[in-house]
Amino acid sequence: MAAFDNKIPFYVALPSSSIDFKMNDGIREIPIEQRDREEVSWMEGQLENGQLAKIKIIPDVSPVANYGFDVTPSRYVTGLITERGICRANKEGILKLFPEVKL
Repeated sequence: MAAFDNKIPFYVALPSSSIDFKMNDGIREIPIEQRDREEVSWMEGQLENGQLAKIKIIPDVSPVANYGFDVTPSRYVTGLITERGICRANKEGILKLFPEVKL
């Protein structure tokens, strides 16, 4: 969205194997992964004595959300870069590169 707001083209490079040709609305249909809360509430580092230690970096009462990824609405994506070329990030653009697919 920052690229869009600043009129900077934003391309997504992906293999066609990662395109779900049966999906109509990624925002509504893609489940967003929730990862383990420890990934963002703990940290490993070196203590002053040189020993490595794992320490908690938030209070016990702090709520944690650790999303694995999000979905960028296609209106913010200039194009998709695939092994077959570059296309617009919409159904028509994808079909130009993958005419054998039935969307």
